[in-house]
Amino acid sequence: MSVTSKTKAKEGGLGEFIRLLIHAGIIALVIRTFLFQPFNIPSGSMKATLLVGDYLFVSKYSYGYSQYSFPLSPPIFSGRILASRPDRGDIVVFRLPADTSTDYIKRVIGLPGDRIQMIDGVLNINGQPTKRERIDDYVDYDEGPRGSKVKRWRETLPNGVSYETLDLPYNLQADNTEVFTVPADHYFMMGDNRHNSTDSRYPQVGYVPFENIVGRAQIIFFSVAEGERAWEVWRWPWSVRWSRLFSIVR
Repeated sequence: MSVTSKTKAKEGGLGEFIRLLIHAGIIALVIRTFLFQPFNIPSGSMKATLLVGDYLFVSKYSYGYSQYSFPLSPPIFSGRILASRPDRGDIVVFRLPADTSTDYIKRVIGLPGDRIQMIDGVLNINGQPTKRERIDDYVDYDEGPRGSKVKRWRETLPNGVSYETLDLPYNLQADNTEVFTVPADHYFMMGDNRHNSTDSRYPQVGYVPFENIVGRAQIIFFSVAEGERAWEVWRWPWSVRWSRLFSIVR
């Protein structure tokens, strides 16, 4: 083969590689925009359902699309297209109403028109207390090698969705609140870690517009212990929470 032929072959191979990268980038952008977007959990507000260090996929198509479904959130339209309403109990990622550059993840507790109130630590929806059953304490090993015990309850919403909540021994003011009446096209969000969650009970969050919902949390695809870094591959044998990989978010 001549020098010219070798040069053309190298140029052809480089061009093919560049085209492959471009195609892969386009496919990744389409998937991230219209199907699934990865998120990681930075705080303990959803313990023990979601832990700090969990990495999960959020489905963008579950509730249709708003401007917050797209990269950089371009204000090209208002409201939602192909809209489908969240169900009570769904875990959703949404843009904070007071700062739409910030993502939060919480559970949908109140639907439009609902009256929500906490009375002595019990969630009340439309004047009725939700079913709450005391179960074994949650042992939080992220607080230290010996772990710390936290009161744990199984709460069941009126539509039958059941999940665990935690009650830390502080911030007890969140156990008794005013009655919150959810406006039209808004939702009331709460964290499962009831005494360690800034959610719709507080003015920093408040009622969340339907338009601000990004998507529904679906599956945990990776998880590392709190304080560990996902990119430190050499630590994976003991830093990865193997039992949480590919678990469905409920």
